[in-house]
Amino acid sequence: MDQIALEGMEFFAYHGHFDEEQKIGNKYSIDVFLDTDLSTAATTDKLKDTINYGDIYAIVKLVMSKKHRLLEHVGHEIIDAIKLQFSGINKITVEVSKFNPPIGGVCHRAKVKLQESF
Repeated sequence: MDQIALEGMEFFAYHGHFDEEQKIGNKYSIDVFLDTDLSTAATTDKLKDTINYGDIYAIVKLVMSKKHRLLEHVGHEIIDAIKLQFSGINKITVEVSKFNPPIGGVCHRAKVKLQESF
């Protein structure tokens, strides 16, 4: 199986369990991996035969613009939005990272990874 990946998409957003996090915001990183068949696009060299990276970025940007309490929910919303727009995907993996999470100690980032296979 082939894969399209968008790694290291960065956003400033207002997610978090604590109300304060939803007020001051934080930096987030999103990685998206799509397992799909890329053989047609590899042969034709036409954008219509693949999944446009810009469309995936736009989906992630839209989800990140809405406030969520949990990183798990952010990842789930991204997966659902991608499923609605694209067919022919066998598996979607989304990693959501929050930089400097408020855990009372030093931690570069907290990260969740969600996968859904079809």
